[in-house]
Amino acid sequence: MVNSKDNSSTDSENSSGDVPDSKPSLYFEGEKVLAYHGPRIYEAKVQKAELRKNEWRYFVHYLGWNKNWDEWVGPDRLMKHTEDNVLKQQALDKKQGMEKSTKSGRSAPAKPKSSADVKLDKEETKSNVPKGKKRKTDSSAEKGNVSVEKLVKIQIPSTLKKQLVDDWEFIMHQNKLVKLPRSPSVDDILTKYLEYRSKKDGMMTDSVGEILNGIRCYFDKALPALLLYKKERQQYHEAVSDNVSPSSVYGAEHLLRLFVKLPELIAYAKIDEESLTKLQQKFLDFLKFLQKNQGTFFLSAYDGPKASEGNGKDKES
Repeated sequence: MVNSKDNSSTDSENSSGDVPDSKPSLYFEGEKVLAYHGPRIYEAKVQKAELRKNEWRYFVHYLGWNKNWDEWVGPDRLMKHTEDNVLKQQALDKKQGMEKSTKSGRSAPAKPKSSADVKLDKEETKSNVPKGKKRKTDSSAEKGNVSVEKLVKIQIPSTLKKQLVDDWEFIMHQNKLVKLPRSPSVDDILTKYLEYRSKKDGMMTDSVGEILNGIRCYFDKALPALLLYKKERQQYHEAVSDNVSPSSVYGAEHLLRLFVKLPELIAYAKIDEESLTKLQQKFLDFLKFLQKNQGTFFLSAYDGPKASEGNGKDKES
C-alpha cells in the first residue's frame, strides 16, 4: 500500500467550513469506514476531515495496520461501513483469490496490503502484495494437494513491501513500464549476492549457488506465466526472444514479485520440513540483501514507454 500522506504545506488551501455552497462532509471524524486501495477494500477509521480547495479530504487509519500506512484520501476512495459494502469487500477479496479467516460466522475483513499484498498481490499477482497475516489461497484450497502448513513463510521487509505497491501504482495508475533491459539484471543481482555471501562466509558454498540457480530457474519459468501485469505483456514479447532468458533482461522489480509467489510454487516440490526451514532462512537473507541495496537495485520511477491499455494480469494466479 502506498504511503501517500498529503502535505499540508503543499495543499494549504484548507477551509474551516465557511466556503459558500460547499458540500457537507460525507464522513465524520472517528467514523469506521471501508476504504479502497487498488483493487481491494479495507476497514479504516476517519481520523481527520478537512475541506481543501472546496473538496473534502479524509485522513484515514487502516485498522490493524501500522500508522505508517495512514493517508489522506478523497471521498471516492471511501464507502460507508454497511452490510452491503462489507459483502462487496468480501466479493473483491474472493476475486483476488484470498480465503479469509472467519469469526463469528462472518468473514474477517481484509487488511490493507502492506502492499504482494503488493502487489504483487494486487489484481495482477494474486498475492502480488505480501500480507501481514498467514492466509490460505483459494488456488491452494481448490487444488487440494497443497496445504497452507507446507507453504514456506517468507517475511518480506516492510520497505520492499512498499516497493511492491509502488510497482503496482506505476504500472496500473500511471501507465508506465520498467525500461528494459534492466541494469543490474536478475542475473547480475544473483551474482552480486553470491559474491557477497562468499566474502562474508570466507568461501564459496555450493548450497548458496544451488539456491540461486533455483531462483533463476523459477524466475525464468514464472515470469511470463505469473509475474507480469497484462500491460507488460507486449513489452515482454518484444524484449525476450527464444534465445534470451528473462533473468538477463528484467531486474529487481520483477525479481521481488517472484518472492510473493515462491511459497506457493515451492509447495509443490518434494522438500522435507528441515530443508524448507533452511530454504526459508536463505530467502530471508537474500531479501535483506535486496533491501540493503534497494537504492541501487530498484528504480525510483518508471520512465519507460507507456503501458498498453488493459487491466489485470493475463492469468489469475
